[in-house]
Amino acid sequence: MKDFRLIVLFAVGFACLPVFTHSGVLLNALMMALFACLMSQSWNILGGFGGQLSFGHALFFGTGAYAQAIFQIQYGVNPWVALALAISISSLLGGVLGWISFRYGLRGSYFALITLAFAEVFRILSLSSSITGAGVGLMLPLSESFSNMQFSSKTGFIELILSMNVIALAITLWLKNSRLGAYLQAVRDNEDAAKALGVNPLKVKFFAISISAALMGAAGCFYVQVFQYIDPNLAYGAHTSVAALVGAIVGGMGTLWGPVLGAFALELLSSLTRNFLGELPGINMVVYGSLLIAIIMFLPKGLIGLFSSLSSKPESRGGIAVDSKLNS
Repeated sequence: MKDFRLIVLFAVGFACLPVFTHSGVLLNALMMALFACLMSQSWNILGGFGGQLSFGHALFFGTGAYAQAIFQIQYGVNPWVALALAISISSLLGGVLGWISFRYGLRGSYFALITLAFAEVFRILSLSSSITGAGVGLMLPLSESFSNMQFSSKTGFIELILSMNVIALAITLWLKNSRLGAYLQAVRDNEDAAKALGVNPLKVKFFAISISAALMGAAGCFYVQVFQYIDPNLAYGAHTSVAALVGAIVGGMGTLWGPVLGAFALELLSSLTRNFLGELPGINMVVYGSLLIAIIMFLPKGLIGLFSSLSSKPESRGGIAVDSKLNS
């Protein structure tokens, strides 16, 4: 119930924020932070809870983005209907990749490489396919209306991506406390031991990658609606996969709020380095990358682990004082 109340507070707080500020810079930063949250939460379900480290989550992002654009441009489908179809296609693709990978026992670095390879294959195919606009990409026509999922202000897009994040958080919370989630974490910790206890690793990992792919596909759909353009490098580029996994790793893998904290921290760090060091070409990326390396090296449990250790220190100090008095 505590996590559920926090999710409600998260939703209400960010939904009300546009009422108190009309700053385009702040609202855009909030929108992009929530966008990064959704991608990180998607990766976290498979990589954090399931222990299946994906280096090619752009595969699902790009597929969702292209499906959203193609359904609207080529077939005249309503964007809201296209959103549901695109998410379903991304989830189906995740299931196919999962069946190919997990059916033959691929895990660890082998699974990471096959996801990276699939993303690159789809990038090359989209570069040469006419339905994806080849190297030119696809551009959505501008028609601002709710029915067309194109809003006249950032507030509409913030509410849309916030709704997607709330759904992702609710799914993660359910997974964290459900029996299926316990099976998934058991497979992550020791797949052979979990299998000996009667857990079906193929089934639980198949479920995890399908849900993860659906959420990543939703992020791709959102990207297309906001920027009204997609091309192969944007859709299936390695930077998209890195953006998804870095937020979860920095915040804390396998936790509910780690990806949220990591995504917001990285968005804040990116904005600060870009604004204060932007006049020196490349130096902002050097500082950004150095801080990321430091977090990964010295905070293996992420920012969530840091906060947990800091909050537990007063209790541990109190316990030591009591023990010393008893011993004396």
